[in-house]
Amino acid sequence: MNKFRLLAIALVFGTTSLFASTIITPDVSKDEIRKQIVELVENTNNTIENQVLVNVTFTFSTEGEIVVLKVNSRDKKVLSFIRENLNNKVLENPGRANRHYTMSINIK
Repeated sequence: MNKFRLLAIALVFGTTSLFASTIITPDVSKDEIRKQIVELVENTNNTIENQVLVNVTFTFSTEGEIVVLKVNSRDKKVLSFIRENLNNKVLENPGRANRHYTMSINIK
């Protein structure tokens, strides 16, 4: 009988902790995220001479900062440009934290 009570109490605590930890996931579309990132890239002094199309893989931290994970370019100017203008920048409407996003960005 004591084992049954202990099991019932553990079950109650376990289920209440599941429902108590609600995860807030923002409903932001990829188009909205892209628009905000393009604004970040366009509002900078560009040191790159040629037009470059770059695929950037990034995620968001729990504070809403962009964390650049991968850039498919070997040009050091492009890499530093992306890191300076996107990495650790906070968006108004960030996406989900710890979800990987891949986006093509045209740098002029």
